[in-house]
Amino acid sequence: MDLTVLIEAMPENRRNFKSVLHYLQNKPARRDNRPMQLQLDDVALFTRIAELGTLSAAARERDVPVSQVTRSLARLEAACGVRLLHRSTHGLSLTDEGDTFLAYGRRLLDTTAEMGSELHGKQSGPSGWVRISVSPVIAEMFIAPSLPGLYAQYPQLHIDINADDRMADMARDGIDIAIRTGAAIQDTLVARQLGQFGRTLVASPDYLQRHGNPQQLADLDAHRLITNSVNTQINRWPLREGGFYAARGYTRTDNSAIVMALARAGMGMGRVMDVLAAPLIRSGELVPLLKDVLDPQSVPIVAVMLQERHRLPKIRACIDYWAAWIGALGRHG
Repeated sequence: MDLTVLIEAMPENRRNFKSVLHYLQNKPARRDNRPMQLQLDDVALFTRIAELGTLSAAARERDVPVSQVTRSLARLEAACGVRLLHRSTHGLSLTDEGDTFLAYGRRLLDTTAEMGSELHGKQSGPSGWVRISVSPVIAEMFIAPSLPGLYAQYPQLHIDINADDRMADMARDGIDIAIRTGAAIQDTLVARQLGQFGRTLVASPDYLQRHGNPQQLADLDAHRLITNSVNTQINRWPLREGGFYAARGYTRTDNSAIVMALARAGMGMGRVMDVLAAPLIRSGELVPLLKDVLDPQSVPIVAVMLQERHRLPKIRACIDYWAAWIGALGRHG
């Protein structure tokens, strides 16, 4: 990649890009004072080594031998004229110079990616891989059905889905967008609300035929409730008149998608996202329960991004599309 062309093509980023490049190429650590001859791929690999913590993890991620990663690191340290990592039997740690280089290297890579994406985007639209972190139930019910339309609109985009109910470390795991529900957002992240949802208590007709339909809150004590084994706050079901019902699980799971599957299979009553339950309620596969007693409590669906990456065209394209798609789903749900 010709960095000079990129700088001149995007005047709004010249000052930031040039300051980073000037530091990396003129860092006063070399005795001969010659500018460093950096390869962007070496800088990118170094940031992943620092984030993943081991050379072998970086090699697995790239599907290359560890020796290739070692050569890249050695080449980068030779270009800098300093040691960037401490290596010991306990693992890797950044030197002071490595910590400084990591900060500037990330800025260099982010600015390069942003400029390259802007230049390419003007010709053929947003492109490249976007790695997202999302719960399995949102991945199944929101993201997967949205992809045909997203790909039709942006055929050069590719989505890598990391489906897990647990929070991802966005920098370490290389996540571009984390889609979360009602979570507190760190100051180092940028968030945009995509939509909102409430929760509805549901069960299958088969379950209700076998165990009866609850008529009042106290009836739940005799029923087989499905609860969350990790996020116990979800098991405090809010009441319209105030307070909450502490649900005690007959069956528990750490995965919200499994709550829905268990309810559909007749294993008990579960409290699930209303926009996801709506089509199953319309088809008769699930039955809503105690709607006049339990408060659905609106919860936001939020897209979270690293501050240095949220302006990338490929990320903006995904966020804009999903905001419109989820908004339409809510209107027709």
